[in-house]
Amino acid sequence: MLIEALRSLAGGGGLSLAGLLMQLLAVACIVFFVTPLHELAHGFVAYKLGDPTAKQCGRLTLNPLASLDPVGALGILLFGIGWAKPVPVNPYYFRHPKRDMAITAIAGPVSNLIAAFVGAIFYLVLECVARSLPSVQGASYQVLSVLFTFFYFFVSINLSLAVFNLIPVPPLDGSRLVAAALPDRIMYQYYRYERILVGVLFLILLSGALDSFLWTIQNALWDAVFSVALLPFQALGLL
Repeated sequence: MLIEALRSLAGGGGLSLAGLLMQLLAVACIVFFVTPLHELAHGFVAYKLGDPTAKQCGRLTLNPLASLDPVGALGILLFGIGWAKPVPVNPYYFRHPKRDMAITAIAGPVSNLIAAFVGAIFYLVLECVARSLPSVQGASYQVLSVLFTFFYFFVSINLSLAVFNLIPVPPLDGSRLVAAALPDRIMYQYYRYERILVGVLFLILLSGALDSFLWTIQNALWDAVFSVALLPFQALGLL
């Protein structure tokens, strides 16, 4: 993300102004449109499972101001991982608290995967347009280039957020999936050390120790999302 671009610049690498602007635009779209969708997904699923808390708090909305967390948004800008203001969920309303909490949790990363899929569709549409033109040059080349860059970052950041949120450390969504399989006694201990665990997680992330592992998962998701998005284009003989 932006940190990587600045490191490249500091190391003598090139930095495209158009590419940087598209990266910033992709981040803005995710912060103001996708992260609210992520939180709405949590709240809506919880509501359907019997918990009215998000609805009562006015959080069943796509209004970005309701979900905006400045620190989380800065994290997305700098590192490609971050968060929005969490939707309140009360598991005591659920008939099956552990199971329903896990279902509510997974809705957020799924919304990021759906957003990534939509971005992949637009990316492939652009590829169809590029292939249909006899020669792409001049202004047309510049326009297509910046649009490709935008959708590349849009898909990449959404996949990064999905992978990040599935890390099984409280308060991330992945911890809810782990908690569903833990006995109550162990689950309470698991959440008791939430602040310590999340602090350790961020130290590990900043050290880069998990980069290879997270990139492997993200690349696998990238291949899977584009493989599915490509199917209708192949069926129509467009790609």
